[in-house]
Amino acid sequence: MAGTEFGRTVRRWRDRVSPDAAGLPSGGHRRAPGLRREELAMLAGISVDYVTRLEQGRAVNPSEQVVEALGRALRLSTAEREHLFHSAGLVPPGHGTVPAYIAPSVHRMLDRLTGTPVAVSDASWTLLLANPLHTALMGERHGRERNGAWRTFLGSGESRVRHTRQSREAMEAAVVGDLRAAASRYPADQRLRRLIAELRAHSARFAELWESGAVGHHEASLKTVEHPQVGPVTLDCDVLSVAGSDLRIMIYTAEPGSQDAERLELLSVVGLHTLG
Repeated sequence: MAGTEFGRTVRRWRDRVSPDAAGLPSGGHRRAPGLRREELAMLAGISVDYVTRLEQGRAVNPSEQVVEALGRALRLSTAEREHLFHSAGLVPPGHGTVPAYIAPSVHRMLDRLTGTPVAVSDASWTLLLANPLHTALMGERHGRERNGAWRTFLGSGESRVRHTRQSREAMEAAVVGDLRAAASRYPADQRLRRLIAELRAHSARFAELWESGAVGHHEASLKTVEHPQVGPVTLDCDVLSVAGSDLRIMIYTAEPGSQDAERLELLSVVGLHTLG
């Protein structure tokens, strides 16, 4: 049964990924050296219950998005990623679709930024990976909320980032511009086409910007995050592009010696403890 084989594969590879390798605290008693189910679920952005059911073969036919997310969290090689898709009864995404694979070299770079909130998104602004400090800063995001475009135009409206009207409009234009560019680069990506169609149908603001031909792009900026535990934190947000993969890395840093730097350091203690 595909689900059983898929579950065994996930469990086997979960056991080989150490918490340190995934950027997680490794303290406390562990029955096995690998990731706990709770940790894998957090890294993949899915529920612990679903991970449990997948591993036990009680949930079958996982979606392409779920398999992709688990592959990233488990830090699979290209060949292992293909095997995971096949064990789920799926064909690995091919050319013409938005790339979602994070190369080991990118993982290694992110591992060296443990004291910095970092997130990786694809060309459609779907969150692929967030290190624990970014999750502590911004909160956990699940399901549709992991896509920045959907969250901006159709989401709950709850955000820890403080916006002015001007910054909000600039962000909206940048998101629309990015989706327009991604659609032209990846015309075969059905998921991206469905996302754009849904946004046009259900968000008057998105439809207005799309029809007007609005363009924009994300630039380095200051962002103030209203954190429920440590208070407001103002950080520089830089968006870096990964050559050859169309990934975007968002990095948040504080001015050295500032109150914001102190609050970010405090968050690395209280926030990660809360997540753990």
